Amino acid sequence: MAQAMINFRMDEELKKNMEETCKDLGLSMTTAFTIFAKKMTREKRIPFEVSIDPFYSESNMAHLDKVIGDIESGKAVLTEHELIED
Repeated sequence: MAQAMINFRMDEELKKNMEETCKDLGLSMTTAFTIFAKKMTREKRIPFEVSIDPFYSESNMAHLDKVIGDIESGKAVLTEHELIED
């Protein structure tokens, strides 16, 4: 079977982390992508759930930025509390 070269662009840190994960699994990135391509081709779908984590929504990130700003500026007061046991 003839081989084809495919080039990907991705964040450098993501690539580094994926390489480390593949190494831990005993795989190369080429093997990992080939597994993905074969499974996707066989099943005719993305072989995992793709969803948006609501934590990273634009409104929540804006809220978190505001809270961080309030903490950094001294507007927010952080207090200790007792640990609540179930």
